[in-house]
Amino acid sequence: MTTETKYDLYGEQFKADPFPIYAQMRDEDPVCYEQGLEGMIWFVTRRADVEAVLRDHKRFVKDWRNTRTAEERAQLSPESPLERLLSQHMLNMDGPDHARLRGLVNKAFTARMVNNLRERVQGIADDLLDKVQALGHMDLIDEYAFPLPIVVISDVLGIPSADRERFRLWSNTFIAPTYGEEDFRRAEKLMLEFTGYLRQVFAERRQAPRNDLITGLVHAEEAGDTLNEDELFAMVILLIVAGHETTVNLIGNGALALLQHPEQLAKLKADPSLIEAAVEELLRYDGPVDRATMRFAAEDVELGGQLIQRGQAVAVALTSANRDADQFAHPDEVDITRPDNRHLAFGFGVHYCVGAPLARMEGQIAINTLVQRLPNLRLTVPADELKWGTVPIIRGMKHMPVAWDVTA
Repeated sequence: MTTETKYDLYGEQFKADPFPIYAQMRDEDPVCYEQGLEGMIWFVTRRADVEAVLRDHKRFVKDWRNTRTAEERAQLSPESPLERLLSQHMLNMDGPDHARLRGLVNKAFTARMVNNLRERVQGIADDLLDKVQALGHMDLIDEYAFPLPIVVISDVLGIPSADRERFRLWSNTFIAPTYGEEDFRRAEKLMLEFTGYLRQVFAERRQAPRNDLITGLVHAEEAGDTLNEDELFAMVILLIVAGHETTVNLIGNGALALLQHPEQLAKLKADPSLIEAAVEELLRYDGPVDRATMRFAAEDVELGGQLIQRGQAVAVALTSANRDADQFAHPDEVDITRPDNRHLAFGFGVHYCVGAPLARMEGQIAINTLVQRLPNLRLTVPADELKWGTVPIIRGMKHMPVAWDVTA
């Protein structure tokens, strides 16, 4: 086992186009031990291995404490309030704790609720394009892909429209890595602001319930169980980040893929009924989540010919798995009619994304509305000049300037 860094998995070039490096890793180092921002990490890139890790939630756990023996856990320092805030959600939990939280969220986050939002999402998409259509240009991220899901998740949670911009700042704080003491203190200050805000919202919903998701979570019960306040904070934060940040990039990355494949764009414009299959293909081709959140080996595990030792961190590359030729024919091509599209953009197994139905619906409406309403939609800068975000697990552009033909 080597501990040297062979691949640059964090630089600007990789963030702009990770697919050649992932292809090399699948061929040469499918289970590769590399230095990451959080220390040494096993990076898993082949579809079969990625699915194996996601499926095996007993040996690959989300809470690193579950890799320790009872004696080792007894020696651990207690979590700080900030650490509890960031960890007490279902993405970071295993076994019965995860099942309990997911059951409570499922009671509030229902398919009916998602279905009832269709008309509202279509109205938001149309309103956003109404504001810019006569101009003939916009930043697709700032003026469309970002505001649409933040309005939706704010509506779902019951957050006033005046607070949405603050949510963007808070959301970015929770996904951005911190470098050094100054970054940490700034993040801590913003998180404390957010918890103070949410504490007031929770109190209001307990006194005066509304028809929104925060009310549903505050009052949710499953076999007499409820969310405690730490879990409420963590769950709302998770829903804001997962329900907003990833959908921004689903819309942006999907639109970019269509603009770079004009024959597929024309096919969708001619037949809007293809949108469901199109979004699945866009999720596969360039999804919004590069790597799933970290797993940890609960015991020594052999994977892809490598021995992963108990306690070691494991990162599965979803975007790599979705370009694996062993699973997909012509994986580097976009085909919006691709059959049997078993991509992993929303994960797999017990931690499969609870918000997938909402993200799919938002992506379908947002992308189809763009395609149908904006004639000759096009980038106004070369694709290789687009700037991509630097957060390790998220894949999305910072800005995406586009133009279209303005008709009389």
